[in-house]
Formats: sequence, C-alpha cells, structure tokens
Amino acid sequence: MHKKSLWLISAGAVALGSSVPVAWAQDGSSAVDPDGVNIIVTATRRASPLSDVPIAVSAVTAQAMQNSGATDIRSLNQLAPSLLLSSTGTEANASARIRGIGTVGDNPGLESSVAVFIDGVYRSRTGAGLNELGEIERVEVLRGPQGTLFGRNASAGLINIISKAPEFKLAGKAEVTYGNYDYWRLAGRITGPVTDSLALSLDGVWSKRDGFFDLVDASGAKVGDTNDRDRYFLRGQALFEPNDALSIRLIGDYTNRDESCCGAAYVETRERRPVAGGGYSTAPFNRIAAILAGQGSTFAADPYDRDLHITAGRDYVSKLEDWGVSGEVNYDLGGAKLTSITAYRDYKSQDYGDYDYSGADLLYRDSNTYRQFRTFTQELRAQGSAFNNVLDWLVGGYYAHEKLTLEDNIRFGADYGRFAACRLMAGASVNSNLTAGQLAACGNGTATQLLIAGTQAQLNAGLIGAGVPALQAGAISTGLGNGLRALAAIPSGTGDVASLYHQKSENWALFTHNIVHITSQIDLTLGLRYTHESKRFSADFNNNNATCAALQGSSLPSLATNPALGSAAALAGGILTLGCLGNSSSGLNALDLNDRISDGEFSGTAVLSWKPVDELLVYGSYSKGYKAGGYNLDRFQLGSTGLNPVPAVFAPRTNADVTSLRFAAEKVDAFEVGLKYTQPKWSANIAAFRQEFKNFQLNTFNGTSFVVQNINGCDSALTAARTCASGDVGPGLISQGVELELSATPVRNVRFAGGFTYARAKFANRLVGSSSGSVPLDPALFLLPGSINSQAPEVVTTMSASWTPKLGTGGLSALFYVDGRMSSDFNTGSDLFPEKKQDGYAVFNARVGIRGPQQRWAIEFWGQNIFNQDYTQVAFSSPLQSSSPSTSTVGQFPGAPMANQLISAYLAEPRTYGITLRGSF
Repeated sequence: MHKKSLWLISAGAVALGSSVPVAWAQDGSSAVDPDGVNIIVTATRRASPLSDVPIAVSAVTAQAMQNSGATDIRSLNQLAPSLLLSSTGTEANASARIRGIGTVGDNPGLESSVAVFIDGVYRSRTGAGLNELGEIERVEVLRGPQGTLFGRNASAGLINIISKAPEFKLAGKAEVTYGNYDYWRLAGRITGPVTDSLALSLDGVWSKRDGFFDLVDASGAKVGDTNDRDRYFLRGQALFEPNDALSIRLIGDYTNRDESCCGAAYVETRERRPVAGGGYSTAPFNRIAAILAGQGSTFAADPYDRDLHITAGRDYVSKLEDWGVSGEVNYDLGGAKLTSITAYRDYKSQDYGDYDYSGADLLYRDSNTYRQFRTFTQELRAQGSAFNNVLDWLVGGYYAHEKLTLEDNIRFGADYGRFAACRLMAGASVNSNLTAGQLAACGNGTATQLLIAGTQAQLNAGLIGAGVPALQAGAISTGLGNGLRALAAIPSGTGDVASLYHQKSENWALFTHNIVHITSQIDLTLGLRYTHESKRFSADFNNNNATCAALQGSSLPSLATNPALGSAAALAGGILTLGCLGNSSSGLNALDLNDRISDGEFSGTAVLSWKPVDELLVYGSYSKGYKAGGYNLDRFQLGSTGLNPVPAVFAPRTNADVTSLRFAAEKVDAFEVGLKYTQPKWSANIAAFRQEFKNFQLNTFNGTSFVVQNINGCDSALTAARTCASGDVGPGLISQGVELELSATPVRNVRFAGGFTYARAKFANRLVGSSSGSVPLDPALFLLPGSINSQAPEVVTTMSASWTPKLGTGGLSALFYVDGRMSSDFNTGSDLFPEKKQDGYAVFNARVGIRGPQQRWAIEFWGQNIFNQDYTQVAFSSPLQSSSPSTSTVGQFPGAPMANQLISAYLAEPRTYGITLRGSF
C-alpha cells in the first residue's frame, strides 16, 4: 500500500479517537438534544432514531452545512467520507460516487448511479445539486442500492435534500458574504402565517465572483478569466394545514446561471519513450505540442498557476435555467397515511466554447448547443400498521415522463485541418518524422503544402522499394497526398450546423417496503419493486462536412483496409479518421434515426435486525439494485459496435447503425452487515459491505470520442477475440469495504464528528463489454482489468469539530469550527491512464465568529481549502492531442514505441476566504 495511504489510515485512527460524521439529521418536527446524539431520521419514510434504522445512512444538518461553508452538495465531500462529488466540462455534468461507484462523463443519455432528490422530487442529473440550495433542513446520504423507499431507482446510493418548510411564526434572516476573487453572496428568507392554516415562505440567493483561472494570450498577458460565478436562486413555498390530518405543501423554484465555465489546464505535455528494464525517457520535444506551438499555443510550466491560453473568441460559456413546481399532499386516514408528490421540472443548460482547451483553433461547440430535460413525476404512497403493530407496511407507485433534447454542435476550427495533416505526417513511431521546427511551420501553414509534397514523394519511393509497381505506387501515393491536402484544407466552421438528439423516457414502478416486528428485539424488513422503463430515441443531423463524404468516396477506404500496404494503409486510415472525425459528414443529413427499447426488472431488499439492548443494533441486509439502460447521445460512436471489422468512419453511416448507440441496464447485488451503538453523549456506527455490479455503465473519453460500454467480468479465460462464453459472464466491478462513523458531544458546546471509509472498488481480472460476453472490452479500457475504479480512493477520513463557548453573561457566544477530508491516492480518469493519477491529499475548512443572543446576529470569518491544497478533480486526454490511440499513455509500454498524449485536467478550487454577516428575527 502507498505510504500516503498508510499515513491516512493512521491519521484517521487518531481523528476517530475523538471525533466523526457530522450530527445526523432530524425530522423537521423533531428536536435534538443539544448535548446528545439522539437524532431522528426519516430515511425509511418513518420517523425513527438513527440508532434504530438498519441501513447505512448519514445526514448533514443545515448548521453543519453552514459551518462548512456549503452552498451546494459538492461540499458534502468534507462531511461524508463515502461520497465523492466532482464536475468536469460544465457543472451540468457533475458526477457523484458512493463507495467508489458512480457515473461519469458529459453524456446526458446516462442517468447517475447516485440519484438526487430535492424535496421528494427526482432530479434528472446530478448537476442539479450543484445549484444554490437555499434554506435547507438537512441533506441525507443513503449508501447502497435504493428503490423501495424513493420514487426512482438508484444502483449505488441516493442524495436526499430537504428544504426548510414555511413556518407559522413570522421570521426572517439575511446574510451578506464577501471573499477573495471579489466574491459576493447575498441570501435571505422570510416566512410567516397568512392565516391559522396557511403559511408562506420565500428564500433567495444571489452570488457572483471572478474566475479561478486567468485567460492569457500568447504573450502571457491577461485577457479575461473563467470558472467564475454569476447566479441567482428563488424558491417560494406555501404550507396549508387545515386540520391535523391534512397537510399540503406547494413549492416553486427558479435558478439562473450565466457564467464562464469550465477551463482545463495541461498537466502532461511530455513525449516519453520506454527504456530497458522499465520506466521511460523523455524525448527532446513532443511532436503534438510542437504543432500546437506553431499554431500559437503556449504551455504553462505549472498548471496551478491557473493561467489558461485558449482560442480568442472561443470563451467558455455556461448558461442555465432550471425551474419547477411540486406539490406534496399528506393525509392521515387514521389507519393509514397517504402521500402524493406531483412535480414538473424544466432544466436547460447551454455550455459551449473552446473544445480542445488549447490556444490552437481545433474544435469548438457553437452557441446553439444546449441540453434540456422536461420531466413530469408522480409518486403515491400509503403506509400504516397492522396486526396490533406487528407489521409496519408501505406500498407505493411511481410514474415519470421525461423529454430530453440535446443539440450538440461540434465544429472544426480554423487550425484543425492543418493540425490533423501535420499530426499524421509526424507519424507514431519512436522518433518524429519531422523536426520541431518543421512541425511548427506545418502547423502555422508556412510549410504545410511543401511537407505534404515531400511526404507523398517519400511514400512513392517507399512503395516502389517494397516491390509495388511504379504506376500503382504513384496512384497510391498521389491518393494519399491528395487526401492530406483535402484534410489540411477543411474550412473553419465545418461540422454540425444543427444536430439534434431526442429521447423520450417513460418509467412506472410499483414498490412496497414492510417491517415485521418478529419480537420486541428482532425486525425483518422486506422490500420489493418492479420497474418498467421504455425509451424512444431519434436524431436529426445537419452537418456540412463535405470533405468526409469525398474522402469516403475516394480510394482511401480500400487503401486503409489493405494490410499489405503497411504504413501507407495506416496513413489512409488516419486521413479518414480525422477527416470524418466522429462521423462528421454531410452524409448524416440523409439519416432518419429512430429506435425504441423497453425493459422491466424486479429489485428489492431484505434486512434482519436485532436489538439485544436499547443501545445496540445489529443488522444484515441484501439488496438488489437496478438502473435503466439508454442511448449514447453522441454521433462519434454511431456504427461502432465493438465488433467492427473496419472502423465505422471508413464508410457512410446508415439508419441500421442506430442500435449501436444502445447500452443496457446496470444491475447490482449488495450485501451489508452493520452495528450501531449509541450512548447519551456519543455514538458509533460500523458497516461492512460488498456490492457486485453487472453491466456497469462506463463512459470514457478516449481522446477522440466518448465510449459507453457495459462492463462485465468473465469467470473463465478470454478467447483469442477477447470474448467470453455467456455462461461465464459475471460481475465486472465489485466494491467492498468498511465504514466507521463516530459522533460525540463530550461537554456542553463542544461537538466532534467524522468518518472513516475503506472501499475497494475493483474491476474483475478479465473483462468484456456486454452481458452476453460477445463484445470485447474497448481497447481504450485496456488498463481496467484487475484495477481500482476511477474516482475511488481506497481510504478516506473526514473530521469536524466545533466549539461554541458563551462569552460573558449577555448572551454572546463564539464559534470555532474546523473540518477536513483526507484521501488516499486515486486515478481521476475512467480509462485509468497513469498520467491521470491524483496523489493523496488533505483539504481543511475553518470558521471563527461571534454571535449575538439567540444567534440573532453573527459575524464570521471563514476559509475553505485553507492550506491551498492543489489537486485535480478529473484529468482527461486532451482532444485529438496524441499521435494515435495506441501511443496515448506510458501504460502501453513496452508495446508502444512512445507515448505523447497531452493530458488536461479540471482542477479543484484554490483557497478562498472571506467574511459573512448574518442577522435574523
């Protein structure tokens, strides 16, 4: 084990000796002993003390979120060790992982393995939780498969956010925050009664700050910034309680963002060569970087200087409108309680700008790019007790109808054609075919045609020398030369004019969750769910890349598929691949893609719990989870089945290719045993778990396109074609480990909290890309077998401590607060390239302040990431910036002659600090 991992285990043990998670959440109507840990939770849809709930759940109170400086769910990383949240190209593409399992990538066709609910309403993608949350009551994190208690299935876990309801007492609060990066945040809430039975509330947030990255020109002069913040949020609520039996809660909210996000910095720009005995040496120059330098790109010596150089006029833009309405009705019939939650949501984000993250103008998304989810959901539940309270029963139904529209317009920039041609002429052998100076001149256009002519002449001579007749050699070399010229001349703006993807999803489910009190000390919980999901897909393309159609109609496809031509065949294939990048072709316009999938699945849970004494709960559980399949909304993979004898881009696509965009449902079998022990001043929870995933939905960017595969294991040896007999297909990813949670209030006004998680989310030693075993693992994922999943640190420790001593006798009090998260090493890239590894790190937040009587006012000084820890959220292969997929990473040594993939990364936020003024009445 890595030394830093050992250090983290030791540090965690010390921290846990006196602390661990934050105070668990209470029901809105419940109280918490200020000096105790007797917390009431509703994770089973029943108000119960945490010590009586036989599932792995923790929750963060509003006070804990406030102390940590949290304004969205990303800050839960500091307080929940089994959870990891990150964002990539846009904050609409947030990824959540629980116990090392989650869904990554920019593809909106994939739902998250970790579901997000806000006030009982399912949010289509995790990114909704990165908006401002307003006033909240608590946030609950449920670990493991969910489905028999919440409307939507979740295969890895669930984040449940509960906002603060209106109150029948006039009250209000406001706060003003100012921090570095010219950060301003204003927040407020007003609530009160209209009548004895009707209460209203309105809360809102506005925040704005400068970007964490400076945009610079080729000289290094600042020309702007990115990763800034400019957003606001409003939520109005009405609570109607005409009598003790009926409660109606109506909620309407609106979020608006108009920001610049998200920039990425280069973290690897070397070209490396394997050396005898292992390791590598560094080449004098990286041939890809040399081309980019000729096109005006610069490369910062230290990515954490946070200076980015991108194409002028291609600034990152991130706009969002997210609004919705919901109504929750609770009616107590005496023998049963009925609950109805009805909601409609409309989520639209626009994220566009530079797509290659360099100063060269290679790829960009145009301003018409957007994604929109229109979602209607209805949940009905009935619950009660029977047989003299021996049975606590719950039955329910769920329906969802969602329309997803994606317009994804990826276009070539002014430098793309020359870059592609120069990249191919540089070659993929151990030494570049061209010098750094020649590559720079090729990239900027001063020597492009001359070098193409020289390459054509060398090809002709090489073919003749290999015994090819002179006439045939001339035809071949001329065809390749003309192909390079056509590639180099691709006009700026070529690509998608208006490429639209549509997906209509309809989901309905019936579920039940029942607790049988076998004795006063032993309970048996049984839950069952049937889910039926259907999805309709269609796509309409408008693409103006006539160059691709011309290349596919030339001699190049026949040359590329003739292995006897050696390097000439490889060059022909490269011209087709880059000239028709991601199936970008005017030939798409004739397609009318339509498809439909439908699936039904049973899932459920069984829990046996025993409480030998009031202070101790022991339980064991089994759960079967499910997450629906869907479509890869990306033309890049159209026609790529994993079984193609030749690459799909070598020929025009047809309507029959639509099935290649499908991916199957994700399934999991989860086992857990746990123990919860509670004393008046402290509590301890421990859980051991094992989760076996089949058809794990993996989305990875291979430097050219996003690849979606269902990852499965094989219990026998793979065939020569890297496939597996269907009877030998098993789980592809297994997460297992131990979680420890402690909390303590040893004396009045002192609270400790924290957690420790050891989770080993490991892929099987032999992997295939389908449940039938007939599809081999995608070559881009060659490092996965036997490895730990991405974004899955094996060891994580969190801690928090607060002290709120009284100051004198006038009602004043102070606040001293600190929290921290310590993580072991992990890989941030879903293809697990070693260049994307993040070393272990620790992040700490702190807050100090003074508060008035009954906390009617407060002044607080705060800092987040107070030691300015540098670390990466996600590293990725810089688009197109390698010689070929087979020379992307040192992980391919010793087979690859060299590795020259440039690696970029979305960096985590730097140190921030400021002051907050807060008042209430």
